[in-house]
Amino acid sequence: MLNVLNLSFSYNKTPILKNISFKVKVGEHLSIIGESGSGKSTLIKLLYGEYNLNKGRIFWKDTQILGPAYNLVVGYDFMKYVAQEFDLMPYTSVAENIGAFLSNFYPKEKQERVNELLEVVELTHLANTKVKLLSGGQKQRVALARAIAKQPEIILLDEPFSHIDNFKKQSLRRSLFKYLKEKNITCIVATHDKDDAISFSDKMIVINNKKIIASGTPEQLYNNPKTPLIASFFGEFNVIEPYGIIYANQIKVVKKSDLKATVKQSYYKGNFYLIEADFNGKNIFFEHQHELEKNITVSLLI
Repeated sequence: MLNVLNLSFSYNKTPILKNISFKVKVGEHLSIIGESGSGKSTLIKLLYGEYNLNKGRIFWKDTQILGPAYNLVVGYDFMKYVAQEFDLMPYTSVAENIGAFLSNFYPKEKQERVNELLEVVELTHLANTKVKLLSGGQKQRVALARAIAKQPEIILLDEPFSHIDNFKKQSLRRSLFKYLKEKNITCIVATHDKDDAISFSDKMIVINNKKIIASGTPEQLYNNPKTPLIASFFGEFNVIEPYGIIYANQIKVVKKSDLKATVKQSYYKGNFYLIEADFNGKNIFFEHQHELEKNITVSLLI
């Protein structure tokens, strides 16, 4: 179990995180979400032991995670960290990078392991290509594969799909998180993208103003967002009194109701239109199957 106890951290006397506490069971997947600059990446680095804590303690099982003041070499054998910057060997092949830390005493097993990981990150066709020739997204996939090569107990991912285009991102997420679950590898992900988290996380925590403001399963946070910040992570939303926070997909156009709105704009979203409308002098958004004519008045049901 990962146990974070009352963690606080300041950088150059500027407070970054205050009184952070949470637990993650072995094999669980936790997502850390929050705005840019909220401290997500800093928290991941603290979990890895890259910085010294000002206050609090971090344990993985019975091992206390300590910073550079206590360890000559940052990190632990049972833990891997994939940062937004990739530390790869540019003049060697993709396969050689992935297998860099695997034992050469068992060449057959090593090759089988590399081949397995090439499939996980969908790079089999580039196995013999030098890393320097890859795109940013392809390099990110190599970094992910190398991190799980020795099957760590826990892996820390900081915006793990940020460089990968949408064409590959969906299938890669499914493949990677399925693999981690099958191997019972605990996974902590810092992300601003709901698609990195909502379908794959057992738990989520939300950081704002240096503190954890909410925690729970994706379903709990989606169904009961305590603040607009939390709701914004999941999609378009409105704050409508006396209803509170209402997602755009929770508002429907009906033939007759007491709630009236005037259409301002329709935005094509593929399988629906996002409608912007004036509701009692305030902009609201709702989803509709078809484009709606500007300036018409519609009845709404929440």
